[in-house]
Amino acid sequence: MKLFKRRKNKDILDLTERYRKQQEKIAEVQEDTQETASESSQSGAFSFLGNLATSSSADSQSESGDYVDVDEVQDKRKKLAKRLMEITNKLEDISNQIYHLQQRLELVERKMGVGNY
Repeated sequence: MKLFKRRKNKDILDLTERYRKQQEKIAEVQEDTQETASESSQSGAFSFLGNLATSSSADSQSESGDYVDVDEVQDKRKKLAKRLMEITNKLEDISNQIYHLQQRLELVERKMGVGNY
């Protein structure tokens, strides 16, 4: 059985490394924010400047696209799958309606003697 072989296949896409890097970046950002929060509490009068700097750096990191929320991606994937199922069901219904209309049209043509039937 190939199920338990550890050899990497070219057809398999492994995203674990990317996920691990994302988790490391998240941990680093959290550590940085904790450090800056402790520094800002010690600085006193100019603590609002430290808060502005940390919020702008967090915004720039989220805008860069490096961080992807896994739950958000899964929710979008579920919504997309649900929408695709709805579209598929609608297409099947319309296809069935077209088939029934063709059958009715053939029946009418036979009764009228119009077609080659």
